[in-house]
Amino acid sequence: MSIERNPEAFKNAPINWVPAIVLLSTPLLAIILVPWYLWTHGVNPAIWTAFAIFMAWTGLSITAGYHRLWAHKAYEAHPIVKYFLLLGATLAVQSSAFDWCSGHRTHHRHVDDEYEDPYSARRGFWFSHMDWMLHKYPSGQYDYKNIPDLKKDKLLTLQHKYYGFWVVATNLVVVGIAGLITGDMLGTFLIAGLLRLVLTHHFTFFINSLCHMIGTRPYTDTNTARDNGVLAIFTWGEGYHNYHHYFQYDYRNGVKWWQYDPTKWFIAILSKIGLASDLKRVDNLTIKHAEVTMQFKRAQERIANGGEPSLDERLMAFKEHISTEYDEFTKTVEEWHALKARAIELKRAEFANRLQEADDKLKAQFAEVEAKILAHSERIEKAFLQLKGKTA
Repeated sequence: MSIERNPEAFKNAPINWVPAIVLLSTPLLAIILVPWYLWTHGVNPAIWTAFAIFMAWTGLSITAGYHRLWAHKAYEAHPIVKYFLLLGATLAVQSSAFDWCSGHRTHHRHVDDEYEDPYSARRGFWFSHMDWMLHKYPSGQYDYKNIPDLKKDKLLTLQHKYYGFWVVATNLVVVGIAGLITGDMLGTFLIAGLLRLVLTHHFTFFINSLCHMIGTRPYTDTNTARDNGVLAIFTWGEGYHNYHHYFQYDYRNGVKWWQYDPTKWFIAILSKIGLASDLKRVDNLTIKHAEVTMQFKRAQERIANGGEPSLDERLMAFKEHISTEYDEFTKTVEEWHALKARAIELKRAEFANRLQEADDKLKAQFAEVEAKILAHSERIEKAFLQLKGKTA
């Protein structure tokens, strides 16, 4: 999709009435009606249980469904899982799978471009958080040429064609059934329906806005995406956004053992019980290479910025250390690339039933390169500590 780069088209974009009414009225209603209900009716544990279940269902349906399954094809899912996630995503009221995925693929292709990225953070918090949906901006008009795979799916096509009906029907029927179970229809619609809808909306929107503004960039600084562990808590693991933008086809966002990514755990559990397959993941060596490359970049920036006269001696030692380390790192990367080329040659030369044998021949060598890259990382961190006058 090519957008006319005309600033006036963004200044004078007409209001997108249906999303505008929904997105502006639901928070207002929640702010008024939910406190009123809690003040006049008290807290019903069954309703809060329904709220928690619906939050998890609709939240994971966006992250594991719309995002990692359909937008990025990071794994394959059993039809039962697809139906479950599609229903939950419809309950979340974040547009059809066609709209959501087409827009998201465009976002990744043109990230941060003020004219091509549908929710570019370069246009500020309000635009990237909500305003991009409130007006008919040129960047938000999709032609669906980037989702040919999804257009082949009959169920997704039906959802897109009758999306309005699906939204109303599912939210009335499914939330209504929950209301019958809890025995409090009004409370269920206000808490598990309205409040859950508003929170799910804005938790998702924070990925487009705050996760491009607040956090760290350990893997790349070629775009504004950040890793934000706090936001990961509210977004089912989507807060590790810098990683995602660099390795977008990985089914994981939080790749460290300590990072909170329930969407990753959900998909992994599905694979263990035979309901998900072909989970795509980036190898540890490639991830660590990206991290160390960024460490060198930060080191070079620190050297370029200089420092106090009292730091001159330490800064010179730091500069020499980093220069030597980078030369060694370059050799390690060359060795890694040579190994990858050798692996490809072996797989082409060996018969299909000996592919595992070909991999095993180089396994130890790859492990050795990985150890070298880890050592580079540790030495850079030690150099930073020494520059700050700390002991390693």
